[in-house]
Amino acid sequence: MPFQRDVVVLGASAGGVEALRSLVGALPADFPAAVLVVMHLSPGASSALPQILSRAGTLPSVPAQHRGPLTRGVIHVAPPDRHLLIDEGTLLLSHGPTENGHRPAVNATLRSAAVTAGPAAIGVVLSGALDDGAAGLCSVVERGGVAMVQDPEEALYPGMPANALALTPTEHVYPAEVLGKVLDKLVRVPIDEVPLEPSSPGLLLEDRIARDSVRLDAVVPGDGTSASGYSCPDCQGTLLEIGHPHGQYRCRIGHAWSAEALLSAHDAEFERALWTALRSLDEKAALARRMQRDSTHRGLAGLTGRYDTTARECTTAAETLRRFLIAQHPETGPPS
Repeated sequence: MPFQRDVVVLGASAGGVEALRSLVGALPADFPAAVLVVMHLSPGASSALPQILSRAGTLPSVPAQHRGPLTRGVIHVAPPDRHLLIDEGTLLLSHGPTENGHRPAVNATLRSAAVTAGPAAIGVVLSGALDDGAAGLCSVVERGGVAMVQDPEEALYPGMPANALALTPTEHVYPAEVLGKVLDKLVRVPIDEVPLEPSSPGLLLEDRIARDSVRLDAVVPGDGTSASGYSCPDCQGTLLEIGHPHGQYRCRIGHAWSAEALLSAHDAEFERALWTALRSLDEKAALARRMQRDSTHRGLAGLTGRYDTTARECTTAAETLRRFLIAQHPETGPPS
């Protein structure tokens, strides 16, 4: 029996507000599908995104409500610090483990749409850094849904669109405004129902983790996983490699990382450690100078020479480290 695609997930991060406004502005008032919007937000932030998107087009945009209805013609926006999921026509807001350091995470919502809506789902990945959304979009296609991606050439931050395309090639690659127009056509085309294989154990496992919230032993060795030898940037626990082609890692309580996001997180951790070392060297040099002055005043020549040597060594090492760090990010300087 023919059906129509009626669940649309829009995922975005850096530069995503502009893309979302352009896409939503192209959707008509009679758009016959429910829209879920996931954008990376800081946990303690307040979000004005529903108001922004309501002003951008004709569709009403509202903050998603736990156990609220999944309504056609309405844009449901994930709130800060909650994954936005679907359960038999209703919305779920979960405090499940972060994914790639984010909650809400685009992957979590796309996987949920893949599991619950199958071929009725359309996943759209917009502007953002790194690769959140790439694995989730692949799951949508594996379950018979449609993948759409903002043209990386148009995206303010092309990382998410480019990584999504690398994992899930699709013919639906357009500027954001055109995505909205094509999306309106896709949801109106009747689709013949075809036999569909059940969701894979790996997809069901990851969807369950997002729903079940943080708990010990969410993922255990031998449950389609293997030890990776890496540690989780969120909790420092051991990361296990999930046995599917997306290159996903999870710790025992469920924090998820793609290989690219994990590398970026460890880069940031390494850089923070270097800035900490720099501050320690500066403080040690300052303390040695003070002790040098004190020993000079007291006439302790031996101590004066030793403290002078320590101060000069620390100052030299600190300047070398400072030049290296500033060269990495000359426009930003030290982290706050």
